[in-house]
Amino acid sequence: MSNYQPAQPTTPGYDQQQTMPGGLPSQQQPNMFQVSSHPLALLFLILFKSCALALYLLGNFFTDNFILIFVLCVLTLAVDFWTVKNISGRLLVGLRWWNEVNEDGTNQWIFESRDQAVGVNASDSRVFWTVLYATPGVWGLLAIVAFFSLKIQWLLIVIIAVLLSAANLVGYLKCDKDQKQRWNQIASGSSGSFMGNMVSGFMGNSVAAGFMGRLFSRG
Repeated sequence: MSNYQPAQPTTPGYDQQQTMPGGLPSQQQPNMFQVSSHPLALLFLILFKSCALALYLLGNFFTDNFILIFVLCVLTLAVDFWTVKNISGRLLVGLRWWNEVNEDGTNQWIFESRDQAVGVNASDSRVFWTVLYATPGVWGLLAIVAFFSLKIQWLLIVIIAVLLSAANLVGYLKCDKDQKQRWNQIASGSSGSFMGNMVSGFMGNSVAAGFMGRLFSRG
């Protein structure tokens, strides 16, 4: 008596490798945290902004106490502002800025930037600048909604969020511009020094050749 049993069709599971229609194994695309050089900094770049938005949009579902929501939102926005200004930018794009008030009352912008030889993760840079531009835009839309809905007390939260996010955006734009100017100056100085050395060397070689020619010439 035969013990033959027909083979049961199998479906791809965790222990089987899925294949593409062409017979090649499929590869899952890595997410932005997997390709990031500083995934923790990237996480906090997004986390505090998301928390502030969640508190603003969903706070009323959990409590009717506006003062509590206001305080939590402002604290989250302040922590996000400090984190982006001092940590996220330095790790993700190699930039840092701050503003100091001089004794005469004038403001002085101070910038720090990475060395030109130090590279930046392209994924980190793209996410950082996208989030930096998008944040004031999102809060600006919420400000318009709050204004036309006559929710003046909620508009206070949005105004604070717009001011803080816009301050970070302006600060990093200035810092990035300062970095590019310094790099251009370094490149121009290096180019000028190289050309000067070439001219000096050419002139020195010409003088030496003339002297040797006269030394070995007739008369």
